[in-house]
Amino acid sequence: MPVPSTQPAAERKLLRDTVQDKIRDAIMDGTLEPGERLNDDDLIAWLGVSRTPIREALAELARAGLIEMAPNRYTRVAAPSKDELLDAYRTLGVIYGGVVRLAVPRLKDGERKRIVAMIDRSLASLDKDEQAKVAHDGADLYSMWAGSCGNPSLEQLCRSTTDGLAFKLRVPELAELIPADVVRPELQKLRDAVVAKDPIAAELAMEAVHLLPTRG
Repeated sequence: MPVPSTQPAAERKLLRDTVQDKIRDAIMDGTLEPGERLNDDDLIAWLGVSRTPIREALAELARAGLIEMAPNRYTRVAAPSKDELLDAYRTLGVIYGGVVRLAVPRLKDGERKRIVAMIDRSLASLDKDEQAKVAHDGADLYSMWAGSCGNPSLEQLCRSTTDGLAFKLRVPELAELIPADVVRPELQKLRDAVVAKDPIAAELAMEAVHLLPTRG
Protein backbone atom coordinates (compact mmCIF):
# COMPACT_ATOMS: atom_id res chain seq x y z
CA MET A 1 0.00 0.00 0.00
CA PRO A 2 1.50 3.39 -0.93
CA VAL A 3 2.17 5.90 1.84
CA PRO A 4 -0.65 8.51 1.85
CA SER A 5 0.49 11.80 0.40
CA THR A 6 -1.18 13.70 3.26
CA GLN A 7 1.14 12.30 5.95
CA PRO A 8 3.83 15.04 5.75
CA ALA A 9 1.16 17.74 6.01
CA ALA A 10 -0.18 16.10 9.17
CA GLU A 11 3.34 16.12 10.66
CA ARG A 12 3.81 19.81 9.80
CA LYS A 13 0.49 20.62 11.41
CA LEU A 14 1.50 18.84 14.61
CA LEU A 15 4.80 20.75 14.72
CA ARG A 16 2.99 24.01 14.03
CA ASP A 17 0.61 23.34 16.90
CA THR A 18 3.50 22.61 19.27
CA VAL A 19 5.22 25.84 18.27
CA GLN A 20 1.94 27.74 18.58
CA ASP A 21 1.39 26.44 22.11
CA LYS A 22 4.88 27.46 23.22
CA ILE A 23 4.58 30.99 21.83
CA ARG A 24 1.04 31.31 23.19
CA ASP A 25 2.16 30.27 26.67
CA ALA A 26 5.05 32.74 26.59
CA ILE A 27 2.64 35.54 25.70
CA MET A 28 0.03 34.62 28.28
CA ASP A 29 2.55 34.25 31.14
CA GLY A 30 4.28 37.52 30.27
CA THR A 31 7.59 36.10 29.04
CA LEU A 32 6.84 37.81 25.73
CA GLU A 33 5.53 41.27 26.57
CA PRO A 34 2.89 43.36 24.77
CA GLY A 35 4.42 45.16 21.82
CA GLU A 36 7.56 42.99 21.77
CA ARG A 37 8.92 42.37 18.28
CA LEU A 38 9.16 38.72 17.20
CA ASN A 39 12.11 37.97 14.96
CA ASP A 40 12.10 34.75 12.96
CA ASP A 41 15.76 34.00 13.65
CA ASP A 42 15.30 34.47 17.40
CA LEU A 43 12.26 32.19 17.37
CA ILE A 44 14.14 29.56 15.34
CA ALA A 45 16.99 29.61 17.87
CA TRP A 46 14.58 29.40 20.81
CA LEU A 47 12.25 26.72 19.45
CA GLY A 48 14.72 24.70 17.41
CA VAL A 49 12.47 24.38 14.35
CA SER A 50 12.45 25.72 10.82
CA ARG A 51 10.88 28.96 9.64
CA THR A 52 7.77 27.35 8.11
CA PRO A 53 6.06 26.04 11.28
CA ILE A 54 6.93 29.28 13.05
CA ARG A 55 5.26 31.40 10.38
CA GLU A 56 2.23 29.09 10.38
CA ALA A 57 1.98 29.33 14.18
CA LEU A 58 2.31 33.12 14.12
CA ALA A 59 -0.45 33.37 11.54
CA GLU A 60 -2.77 31.34 13.78
CA LEU A 61 -1.89 33.47 16.80
CA ALA A 62 -2.59 36.60 14.74
CA ARG A 63 -6.05 35.24 13.94
CA ALA A 64 -6.56 34.66 17.67
CA GLY A 65 -5.60 38.26 18.43
CA LEU A 66 -2.35 37.59 20.30
CA ILE A 67 -0.01 38.66 17.49
CA GLU A 68 -0.02 41.70 15.21
CA MET A 69 1.54 41.33 11.75
CA ALA A 70 2.27 43.90 9.05
CA PRO A 71 3.96 42.40 5.96
CA ASN A 72 7.57 43.56 5.53
CA ARG A 73 7.25 45.77 8.60
CA TYR A 74 6.83 43.89 11.85
CA THR A 75 5.54 40.87 13.72
CA ARG A 76 4.93 41.66 17.37
CA VAL A 77 2.95 40.66 20.44
CA ALA A 78 -0.38 42.48 20.46
CA ALA A 79 -0.59 45.51 22.73
CA PRO A 80 -4.07 45.73 24.34
CA SER A 81 -5.64 49.18 24.55
CA LYS A 82 -8.19 50.77 26.86
CA ASP A 83 -10.62 51.21 23.95
CA GLU A 84 -10.76 47.44 23.32
CA LEU A 85 -11.25 46.35 26.91
CA LEU A 86 -15.00 46.62 27.46
CA ASP A 87 -15.90 45.10 24.10
CA ALA A 88 -13.62 42.14 24.76
CA TYR A 89 -14.92 41.72 28.31
CA ARG A 90 -18.56 41.75 27.25
CA THR A 91 -17.86 39.37 24.37
CA LEU A 92 -16.47 36.89 26.89
CA GLY A 93 -19.70 37.27 28.84
CA VAL A 94 -21.85 36.55 25.79
CA ILE A 95 -19.87 33.39 25.02
CA TYR A 96 -19.38 32.09 28.52
CA GLY A 97 -22.90 32.69 29.77
CA GLY A 98 -23.97 29.87 27.48
CA VAL A 99 -20.90 27.78 28.26
CA VAL A 100 -21.57 27.97 31.99
CA ARG A 101 -25.21 27.05 31.54
CA LEU A 102 -24.15 23.87 29.75
CA ALA A 103 -21.21 23.09 32.04
CA VAL A 104 -22.69 23.48 35.53
CA PRO A 105 -25.00 20.41 35.40
CA ARG A 106 -22.19 18.30 33.92
CA LEU A 107 -19.44 19.10 36.40
CA LYS A 108 -17.98 16.18 38.29
CA ASP A 109 -17.28 16.71 41.97
CA GLY A 110 -13.57 17.27 41.41
CA GLU A 111 -14.18 19.76 38.60
CA ARG A 112 -16.75 21.62 40.68
CA LYS A 113 -14.33 21.91 43.59
CA ARG A 114 -11.55 23.20 41.34
CA ILE A 115 -13.80 25.81 39.75
CA VAL A 116 -15.08 26.96 43.15
CA ALA A 117 -11.49 27.21 44.40
CA MET A 118 -10.52 29.31 41.38
CA ILE A 119 -13.51 31.61 41.91
CA ASP A 120 -12.51 31.94 45.57
CA ARG A 121 -9.02 33.02 44.51
CA SER A 122 -10.54 35.60 42.18
CA LEU A 123 -12.75 36.91 44.99
CA ALA A 124 -9.71 37.19 47.27
CA SER A 125 -7.83 39.11 44.58
CA LEU A 126 -10.78 41.48 44.14
CA ASP A 127 -10.80 42.08 47.89
CA LYS A 128 -7.22 43.30 47.50
CA ASP A 129 -8.14 45.41 44.43
CA GLU A 130 -5.98 43.15 42.28
CA GLN A 131 -8.15 43.09 39.16
CA ALA A 132 -5.07 42.58 37.00
CA LYS A 133 -4.39 39.28 38.74
CA VAL A 134 -7.99 38.19 38.17
CA ALA A 135 -7.64 38.98 34.47
CA HIS A 136 -4.30 37.18 34.28
CA ASP A 137 -5.68 34.03 35.92
CA GLY A 138 -9.02 34.20 34.11
CA ALA A 139 -7.86 32.31 31.00
CA ASP A 140 -7.39 29.14 33.07
CA LEU A 141 -10.91 29.37 34.46
CA TYR A 142 -12.40 30.04 31.02
CA SER A 143 -10.52 27.00 29.73
CA MET A 144 -11.95 24.84 32.49
CA TRP A 145 -15.49 26.02 31.72
CA ALA A 146 -15.02 25.30 28.02
CA GLY A 147 -13.66 21.84 28.68
CA SER A 148 -16.67 20.95 30.80
CA CYS A 149 -19.49 22.19 28.56
CA GLY A 150 -19.87 18.94 26.60
CA ASN A 151 -20.31 20.73 23.27
CA PRO A 152 -17.32 20.18 20.95
CA SER A 153 -18.32 22.99 18.57
CA LEU A 154 -18.66 25.49 21.37
CA GLU A 155 -15.47 24.28 23.00
CA GLN A 156 -13.59 24.79 19.74
CA LEU A 157 -15.01 28.31 19.43
CA CYS A 158 -13.83 29.05 22.96
CA ARG A 159 -10.35 27.66 22.32
CA SER A 160 -9.93 29.82 19.21
CA THR A 161 -11.20 33.11 20.69
CA THR A 162 -10.70 33.21 24.46
CA ASP A 163 -6.96 33.86 24.63
CA GLY A 164 -7.15 36.91 22.39
CA LEU A 165 -10.16 38.32 24.21
CA ALA A 166 -8.74 37.68 27.69
CA PHE A 167 -5.41 39.20 26.65
CA LYS A 168 -7.17 42.47 25.79
CA LEU A 169 -8.07 42.87 29.48
CA ARG A 170 -4.45 43.42 30.43
CA VAL A 171 -4.43 47.21 30.49
CA PRO A 172 -3.74 49.62 33.37
CA GLU A 173 -7.29 51.01 33.21
CA LEU A 174 -8.84 47.62 34.06
CA ALA A 175 -9.77 48.57 37.64
CA GLU A 176 -11.30 51.83 36.43
CA LEU A 177 -13.47 50.27 33.72
CA ILE A 178 -14.39 47.05 35.55
CA PRO A 179 -14.81 48.11 39.20
CA ALA A 180 -14.27 45.45 41.84
CA ASP A 181 -17.34 46.53 43.83
CA VAL A 182 -19.53 45.83 40.80
CA VAL A 183 -17.98 42.49 39.85
CA ARG A 184 -17.50 41.01 43.34
CA PRO A 185 -21.17 40.38 44.28
CA GLU A 186 -21.92 38.89 40.86
CA LEU A 187 -18.89 36.62 41.09
CA GLN A 188 -20.14 35.48 44.50
CA LYS A 189 -23.51 34.67 42.90
CA LEU A 190 -21.68 32.64 40.26
CA ARG A 191 -19.86 30.71 42.96
CA ASP A 192 -23.11 30.04 44.80
CA ALA A 193 -24.81 28.86 41.60
CA VAL A 194 -21.97 26.45 40.85
CA VAL A 195 -22.21 24.99 44.35
CA ALA A 196 -26.02 24.74 44.05
CA LYS A 197 -25.73 23.16 40.58
CA ASP A 198 -28.09 25.83 39.20
CA PRO A 199 -27.27 26.42 35.50
CA ILE A 200 -29.70 29.30 34.94
CA ALA A 201 -28.45 31.27 37.95
CA ALA A 202 -24.88 30.56 36.86
CA GLU A 203 -25.54 31.86 33.35
CA LEU A 204 -27.14 35.06 34.64
CA ALA A 205 -24.31 35.61 37.12
CA MET A 206 -21.64 35.07 34.47
CA GLU A 207 -23.32 37.61 32.22
CA ALA A 208 -23.58 40.10 35.10
CA VAL A 209 -19.92 39.57 36.00
CA HIS A 210 -19.11 40.66 32.45
CA LEU A 211 -21.30 43.76 32.67
CA LEU A 212 -23.96 42.64 30.22
CA PRO A 213 -27.37 44.37 30.50
CA THR A 214 -29.80 42.78 32.92
CA ARG A 215 -32.48 40.71 31.25
CA GLY A 216 -35.95 42.25 31.37
